[in-house]
Amino acid sequence: MITPKVNGTKVVFGPCRLSYTHVFAKHNPNGDAADGKYQTNVLIPKTEKETIKALREAIEAAKQAGIVSKWSGKEPKKLALPLNDGDDKDDELYEDHFFVNAKCNTRPGIVDRNKQPIVDEEEMYSGVWAIVSVTFFPYDTNGNKGVACGLNNLMKWKDDDHLGGRVSAEADFEDVDTSGEDDEDL
Repeated sequence: MITPKVNGTKVVFGPCRLSYTHVFAKHNPNGDAADGKYQTNVLIPKTEKETIKALREAIEAAKQAGIVSKWSGKEPKKLALPLNDGDDKDDELYEDHFFVNAKCNTRPGIVDRNKQPIVDEEEMYSGVWAIVSVTFFPYDTNGNKGVACGLNNLMKWKDDDHLGGRVSAEADFEDVDTSGEDDEDL
């Protein structure tokens, strides 16, 4: 892991594994993508104490800002926070991790390790490892109060197995010998 960089409510951290990744097109689990967001879950191993501390500091800064700007000078009794315990989720991949669900309305910046833009959608998928930039912010919407996690930018760190069972075409056909076949034989 890199040493996390904290600037108020903004944190740059990782590399972490991404899950439920939709960063090239908006996603809405209820259907209409026009009402959707760019988003990804970011899995943080519980052993990454420095990263977790940095995230908690930025969340606290956003909470303090919300007390002043959103919640009439006091912290609400029921406040949704963005750092979630993966052990509470019914998914083995999330065990022994914390996670944040980072979202944004405009497409995040997506670069490779050389800081060159990634334009191929196949390069950023659920399962890839990335350095992540997020900003935490308070909200008060329709009676719901909390701190949300805004997705800023992603830097692809390394490939890994696709989550959700998908494998590459290269892996599926790795053992298929086509050297003896000719189109005329078909």
